[in-house]
Amino acid sequence: MKIFRFLSESGEASLGIYDKDGQRQARTIQGNLFGDYRLTNEVAKVSRTLPLLTPCNIIALGLNYRKHADETGIGYPEIPVIFSKATSSVIGTGEPILLPLAGPDKVDYEGELAIVIGTKIKNATSQEALEAVLGYTCANDVSARDWQMEKQHNQWVRGKSFDTFCPLGPCLVTRDELPEPNNLRIRTVLNGSIMQDSFTADMIFDVPTLISSLSRSMTLLPGTVILTGTPEGVGFTRHPPVYLNKGDVITVEIEGIGSLTNPVGVEQKGTPETSR
Repeated sequence: MKIFRFLSESGEASLGIYDKDGQRQARTIQGNLFGDYRLTNEVAKVSRTLPLLTPCNIIALGLNYRKHADETGIGYPEIPVIFSKATSSVIGTGEPILLPLAGPDKVDYEGELAIVIGTKIKNATSQEALEAVLGYTCANDVSARDWQMEKQHNQWVRGKSFDTFCPLGPCLVTRDELPEPNNLRIRTVLNGSIMQDSFTADMIFDVPTLISSLSRSMTLLPGTVILTGTPEGVGFTRHPPVYLNKGDVITVEIEGIGSLTNPVGVEQKGTPETSR
């Protein structure tokens, strides 16, 4: 199934799949995605889409595509290079990425395949790791390069965790519909121009290996989101560099999942609700 989260006309947050009537109606899902759930025959009108979920953890990978490692001039890692992103950075498709008041000078895009863990695992084999996957979605690991590389001296979390810096969507594709996640085409399109165009086969650590490695002596809880790294073509490696600007539109497309599209704006002074 391709599951999305939406606000109904009655104001209720619900899960569902799009009905045959385009994106205006959805068949609803009852239950808990991380427990028992079922698709019903009840149809609800979609007022607007919502972020897929609030993850309990976001674990992200650096340098997990060979050609991306090549373009940075850094060698291939022997073990996964991991960092975290704040769960408060999550937004959904269609919501604006906001250039932060803390410093919007070098904000970059990173199209990625995201894994959503469905069952609690620890010290899992590769097979157990795959069986723990609930599904997959598109992600954009938005990164403030000035904070990541200069202000924080290569401590990545701050520059990766500003509000709106983790778009996820447009839907969660359940594991049964993507049995081979290690050979999917992935593209990032900025204002109509293709910036990244690769396949997940270029990953250094494939999906089962990655999950198994992360689970070593570290429990992965249901609702954990894993960003699996980005292919070549990111903005800071280009000559001249390409960074996000107000008015841009950035889209991450993954075969079998769909398109995650976000406009780019600027954070305004005020509360989180009024600044978007």
